[in-house]
Amino acid sequence: MNTKWWQGQTASIIWTALRVWLGVQWIEAGWHKLVDGFDATGFLHGAIGKATGEFPAVQGWYAAFLENFALPNVGLFNFLVPVGEVLVGLGLIFGLATVPALLAGILMNWSFLMAGTVSTNPMLLMAAVLLLFVGYGAYRYGLDRYAIPFIKEQWNNRNRKHNRPAHAH
Repeated sequence: MNTKWWQGQTASIIWTALRVWLGVQWIEAGWHKLVDGFDATGFLHGAIGKATGEFPAVQGWYAAFLENFALPNVGLFNFLVPVGEVLVGLGLIFGLATVPALLAGILMNWSFLMAGTVSTNPMLLMAAVLLLFVGYGAYRYGLDRYAIPFIKEQWNNRNRKHNRPAHAH
């Protein structure tokens, strides 16, 4: 196998450290929301308010989405945000469902940025994009190293069973 440098053993150790660090950031962001409760109403109103003025921090179309969809469904977002943050964190720490966890993290960071909240979001977003691009190197030392081949094998076995030719009688 011709391994690219960013997917080699040494580089994968670095990507694993970055992946675990990123996972810890997501756990820290979501855990207190799960334990202490979370209400996105104030955040959403604040983001909508940032869509006005000479230099709005929030695009009008995104403010319209927040006002017409997110705010009326704030209960859903009150559940999805903390649970999503913790699940992304766990996925990244254990290297299980790494790509879906990275994509979910990217979506959340993008959403927070679109809502006018800079904070650590650009740094977390870029770390996730980097890990997404290195592919196998990001989960070489994680549970995906075992889970992905197992799932592929099960899927292929399932397809072989269903694609057998019928016997002529």
